[in-house]
Amino acid sequence: MPLAPSVMRFLIRQSAPTATRIESLEPVAARQNFEFNTQRSCMPLHQLDTIEDVSIETRDGATLNARIYYPEQPCWAKPAPALLFFHAGGYIFGSIKTADWQCRMLAAKAQCAVVSVSYRLAPEYKFPYAVNDAQDALCWLHREAGSLAIDATRLAVGGESSGATLAAVCAVHARDLGIPLALQMLIYPALSASMDSETHRLYGKGYYLSFDTISWMQKNYLAHKSDYQDWRFAPLDGSKNAPTDWRNLAPTWIASAEFDPLSDEHASYTEKLRSHGNVVDLHVYEGMIHGFFSMGAIIPEAAVAHRDAARVLRDALQTQLEYAA
Repeated sequence: MPLAPSVMRFLIRQSAPTATRIESLEPVAARQNFEFNTQRSCMPLHQLDTIEDVSIETRDGATLNARIYYPEQPCWAKPAPALLFFHAGGYIFGSIKTADWQCRMLAAKAQCAVVSVSYRLAPEYKFPYAVNDAQDALCWLHREAGSLAIDATRLAVGGESSGATLAAVCAVHARDLGIPLALQMLIYPALSASMDSETHRLYGKGYYLSFDTISWMQKNYLAHKSDYQDWRFAPLDGSKNAPTDWRNLAPTWIASAEFDPLSDEHASYTEKLRSHGNVVDLHVYEGMIHGFFSMGAIIPEAAVAHRDAARVLRDALQTQLEYAA
C-alpha cells in the first residue's frame, strides 16, 4: 500500500529545510520540541469523571509523577480494571502531559482506569532507570490497587514506542512476580538494538523515525556498550540477563505501521512469543509511519487504531473478569 495522503503531507513538511531534526538538539530542547508538536497533533480531549495525580516511590527512594484517569467516579465497592501506560519519547522526552490525550481516549473508549507514569528520562537517568521505574510502577499499582478503587486482578500494561518496550519488559516481570495481566498492549515498540533489518534499510530515512534519530536516542539512553545487548533494552534478541523462559506471558496486541523501520522487529517478536506458546495479535496499519497513533489531528486514519486498541483492551479486561469469576 502507498503512504496515506495525510502521512505523505506530514512527511513533506518534515523534509523541509527549516524542519527541526530531533537528533540535532540537546535533550532539554528536544523535550520542548516534542511537547510543542504533541499539542499540535493531538485530538480534542475526552472528558472523564475523575483525573487524579499521584506519586510513586521507587526502589532508590525517588518519586515518580503519575496520573490516574477514571471514566466513571471511583467506586471502592466496584473497583475498575486498569491499564498501566508508559509514554513515548525514546527514553529522552515525553511525560504524562504528552500522553494525556491517548490516556483519556483509552479510558473513555475502553471503560477502564488508565494509570500514566512519568518514568525518569535520559541522559540524566540512563538505562536501566526507566526499566526499574516501570517495574516499580507495576508493583506499586498491584500493591495499592485496592486503595485506588482499582481491581488488582484486572490489570494490563501498555505503551507507545519506547513506552511499549517498557511494557513488554514489565509483562515478563509480572509473570515472574505472579502478577496476573490481562494484556500487554504494545504500540510499535523498539525491540532490538540492531538496525540492519530490511525495514530499517527501506524506511530508515525519510519516514519520520530515522536511523540518525534512533542512534541519537540509543547514545543518550544507554550507559555502557554492553547495554545494547541487555534484553531489557532489546527484548527481541538481547542476550544479557535474558530470561530462560518466555512462556506464560500475558496475551499481546502489537500495533505496527507499514512504513516503520521497526516493523520487522514487530513481526519477529510476534514469532518469538508465539513459538513459546503465547497468544499474540499483530496488526500492521497500512500506509502509516512510526508515531501515527498519537498524531490523530494530522493523521485522521489513526482513528482506526484508536478504536482497535480500545476494543482489544476492553475485551481483554472483560475476559479477565469472566475468567476470575
